[in-house]
Amino acid sequence: MAAELHFLVVPLIAQGHIIPMVEVARLLAARGARATVVTTPVNAARNGAAVEAARRDGLAVDLAEVAFPGPEFGVPEGLENMDQLADADPGMYLSLQRAIWAMAARVERLVRALPRRPDCLVADYCNPWTAPVCDRLGIARVVMHCPSAYFLLATHNLSKHGVYGRLALAAGDGELEPFEVPDFPVRAVVYTATFRRFFQWPGLEEEERDAVEAERTADGFVINTFRDIEGAFVDGYAAALGRRAWAIGPTFGSISHLAAKQVIELARGVEASGRPFVWTIKEAKAAAAAVREWLDGEGYEERVKDRGVLVRGWAPQVSILSHPATGGFLTHCGWNAALEAIARGVPALTWPTILDQFSSERLLVDVLGVGVRSGVTAPPMYLPAEAEGVQVTGAGVEKAVAELMDGGADGVARRARARELAATARAAVEEGGSSHADLTDMIRHLNKRQCRLDFQTTTTSIIRSSPNSLD
Repeated sequence: MAAELHFLVVPLIAQGHIIPMVEVARLLAARGARATVVTTPVNAARNGAAVEAARRDGLAVDLAEVAFPGPEFGVPEGLENMDQLADADPGMYLSLQRAIWAMAARVERLVRALPRRPDCLVADYCNPWTAPVCDRLGIARVVMHCPSAYFLLATHNLSKHGVYGRLALAAGDGELEPFEVPDFPVRAVVYTATFRRFFQWPGLEEEERDAVEAERTADGFVINTFRDIEGAFVDGYAAALGRRAWAIGPTFGSISHLAAKQVIELARGVEASGRPFVWTIKEAKAAAAAVREWLDGEGYEERVKDRGVLVRGWAPQVSILSHPATGGFLTHCGWNAALEAIARGVPALTWPTILDQFSSERLLVDVLGVGVRSGVTAPPMYLPAEAEGVQVTGAGVEKAVAELMDGGADGVARRARARELAATARAAVEEGGSSHADLTDMIRHLNKRQCRLDFQTTTTSIIRSSPNSLD
């Protein structure tokens, strides 16, 4: 059905966005289309193995590189991914955004040089600069959202009803003022600090306007979710924007950082819980002087060696979550991680830190009933300096783990619900499932659009070549 379609997939240069969008490219290719993922050299090197794996499976997935103009905006050479910003100057974020916007001309040159013009560009919501490129080239454009539909509809309604306009966007008392999300399928009382859109920060006003306009003029939306858990939110968002929305997940893919002292409190709480555990700690965090000194000086790994494993760097998260002995998952609530927990039937201990992670926590705990809160209430940036980044003490972690692993009625019900959702996630992506059907509908829609364009082009050519033509 999609044999004649060529998709250009342009993710934000953030690992939590690249991974699910590469998976979308794979899904499209599995339906007979060709998909080309466009990214920068550093990200191509980091994600090339996934593309090569797709090609080994006989799928037409390609990887195209465009040079990153970071140095032109004061971004160090080689810094080409959001997760590299952890230890950088906070002001570097704005510089990186400006460099990302400057990719437009390079991507356009790439497209013009292709032997055949792509039929559709699948653009990350965070790459609205692709809109004028597609307009100039006459290419259909579908926006892909990597957060949950819950987050998308909530933030849209907050903006539509002027809630954001009534509260200060700069740090202040308004940031932690509670308010209810209007016209929402479920009751949700939230804070501005925990429900911002991606560009809703001082200094990014122009980017926010571009993103809203690019979304308004898109041919449709792809959302990384499935209807069994978010059908009402998907349909509500599509209706609110008057565009088609296709829920084609779950696909999986992280930007999240804790202060060193909070990492230490987390370690103490996990140890005190008495439960067996696997703890994956990012290499950058493991190398932080305070954490390294504490781990070595306290003899932590030696004390927990009989029931705990500490992994520095990468670990096979999906394999760990799939193991029948895994009874809980402490997650920062990035939507990719939340989907992994849902799809594997593992209850979650929620620890959000930024952006849409707080809405993912609400969905997991309040709507789906498969999560337990750790006690985090706000992004770390809103903590007083004397807190030193700590929101949850070791005792708080111990208590939350005990609740998550509870063998009573609540724990049994939570685990049963998790298993039920895992079954629906598997069914959604199989033939006949909701996500499979939505992907089919998206391809059919774009095929029809391309057929109309081909007909118009052919008709115009015939008219102009006719001897009786006024030309």
